[in-house]
Amino acid sequence: MQIFIQARGFDLSADLRKHVERRIHFALDWADQHVRKVSIRLSDLNGPRGGEDKRCSIQVAVPGAADVLIEDTEPDLYVAIDRAADRAGRTLARQVARQREYRHDSPRDGNTKNAAIAGEAESTSAASPFIHSGK
Repeated sequence: MQIFIQARGFDLSADLRKHVERRIHFALDWADQHVRKVSIRLSDLNGPRGGEDKRCSIQVAVPGAADVLIEDTEPDLYVAIDRAADRAGRTLARQVARQREYRHDSPRDGNTKNAAIAGEAESTSAASPFIHSGK
């Protein structure tokens, strides 16, 4: 899993980078085989004016599925990172579960389904008491 971190409007300190990487690994390491790339964009929307303006945007690239996009805005950037990472992990878990469920519901080839239907028809006709033997 590749992790890309970008800061807009402020410098990305080593401590902040370490915090982001730690939270992303904690939230997404279980899905390492499903995740190709994670992009994190940190921004300060209002600059020095303050307020609830620290945004963390996370984009998780999943092969064969739509990207998971999560954004969180908080007054504290660390809280925004924590909340967004947690939500990204939960959203990815739902997406992976849906993919697994979809794969199990669909037959791999049409022949397996047709063979099962033909076998069911044969067993039903042999055991049916309504079949007239012609005597």
